[in-house]
Amino acid sequence: MRIPYESTGVIGRQYIALDREIVAAILLTLQSGWAAANITAAGEVEITEQLRDGMRAALNSGRLPWGKSFIVALGMESRSTPSTTTPDGRTDIPVYVVAVFLRYGEHDPHAIIECKRLDGADTHLCREYVVEGVDRFRTGKYAENHAAGFMAGYLLRGDAAEAAGGVNAYFRRVRRTAEQLAISDIVDDPSFWRSAHRRAHPSPPIELHHALLGMA
Repeated sequence: MRIPYESTGVIGRQYIALDREIVAAILLTLQSGWAAANITAAGEVEITEQLRDGMRAALNSGRLPWGKSFIVALGMESRSTPSTTTPDGRTDIPVYVVAVFLRYGEHDPHAIIECKRLDGADTHLCREYVVEGVDRFRTGKYAENHAAGFMAGYLLRGDAAEAAGGVNAYFRRVRRTAEQLAISDIVDDPSFWRSAHRRAHPSPPIELHHALLGMA
């Protein structure tokens, strides 16, 4: 497991640009955690708790070479910027990368996973996935000093391609076609997708990595 790329603090904080290898490991930990969790809940919050437990179990199992490289934390209140004095968000699954802490002493999460229920045929859920998920990263509410963010989509029906198609249809309706999801170029698996989103200057764009996870 390599440390992140060296990068300057372009927005006044330590800018965290995770190596592709670390991004891949986080995605595969999500997938392994989902398999280990044996999801039985129906509510989004309860599913997320079970997924977090599954991720921890997967990291502790000895089957993942990077098992000691990450810490999967409880959901927590968060501040979008250091100058914000009152928490203005709550992250679903924060992840700490041991190499990042050792290099920079950065106490805030090094990767954030936002979790949403999703059904490609349900226009309301597709809109919520974007407005209450993607846009939290795009506006800097989450991961303001990160080059990458992560989303877990809990597929109530259909497969990952159908879910991505529903989200992309929403992006087309609101004329944000440049932000549409495409199949991941980091991990070759139909569950993984990616998208890129501009943020307000001087923050650079953020890349989101989507794990679209079937409930069945």
